[in-house]
Order: sequence, then C-alpha cells, then structure tokens
Amino acid sequence: MTVGTPIAELLFQPKDATPFDTDVATVKPWSQAVSCLRSAHRCWLSTVRPDGRPHAAPVMLVLVDGAPCVASRPASRKGRNLARNPHSVLTVGGEDLDLVVEGNAHQVAGDAALRRVAAAFATKYGWTFDIRDGQVHDESLPGSPRYAFYEISPVQAFGYGADGLTATRWRFHH
Repeated sequence: MTVGTPIAELLFQPKDATPFDTDVATVKPWSQAVSCLRSAHRCWLSTVRPDGRPHAAPVMLVLVDGAPCVASRPASRKGRNLARNPHSVLTVGGEDLDLVVEGNAHQVAGDAALRRVAAAFATKYGWTFDIRDGQVHDESLPGSPRYAFYEISPVQAFGYGADGLTATRWRFHH
C-alpha cells in the first residue's frame, strides 16, 4: 500500500484557548513527518491487549512505499495483540518533530511484499531476514525464529513541534 497525502490542519483552533500556536502558517507538511519516520532509529508501538489494557514496546521502523512497517515475532505480546485487534499507535521523538501515528496494522503477505520489507530492514539496520514459503525467518538467531512484518495504515497522525508551541493533525482518507 502506498500512503497518500493526508489533509493537514491545525490541531487546535483559537476557540480552544490552548497555549499552542493557532496560526495556520505553522501547519507542518506530511513530508516532515515522513522524514521523522524515515530517520527514526527506534520508535514505540502501542497495541491493545485482549482485556483492553494498552501495551507498548520499542520497535525498529522502516518505510516501504511511504507506509511504516515493523517486525515482530507473531507469538510475542505485540504480535498476539495485533492478530486480535489491529488498532495501534506509533510514537517517534524527532529533533524537530514529535510524532504520533494512529492506524491499523495488518500482516504483510506475499513473497514480493515480504522481500521488499526485508530489503528495507537490511538497508536501514543491517538486519537480514530469510523469506521461505511465505514465512519470515531470522537465520542469525538460534532455531531461525519466525517473524512477521506489520504495515501500519495511518488513520490520523499528530505532529508536535520542537518549540512546544505548534501542533499539526493529518487525517488520511481510506
């Protein structure tokens, strides 16, 4: 999936009586958020446990066709949470933008798509995966454990400027 250009708008309006800047000129372009995601070495993935409690864990992030992708073992807490409930949140702290991306995660399938995500992980982190029979494995670990790639389809995102005074919301069309 290719992530399209979202609608960018101020998060707060003057009527909200907030300390955040309400000048529309402070709205950040989505390209700045993409740069933040691309440069992040690590981010946090929040998922929902079966009983409704949140779960957060650090993950490595790659972009494939503009879509954020993460890797996890399917049997991990986050993998089991995503199998049951795709609602998730990625958070990234950048130098000029703190970013929150709310979306729905789905497991990447198909050898071609899996290979593209694996290539992105190898390029960015040097983390290599082997794709065999539609399955993702990490051959560098004992027992060649199985992994899954999850693509996060953004629903909306929030960007907070390093100045602490600007905030942008991006809304995606699906």
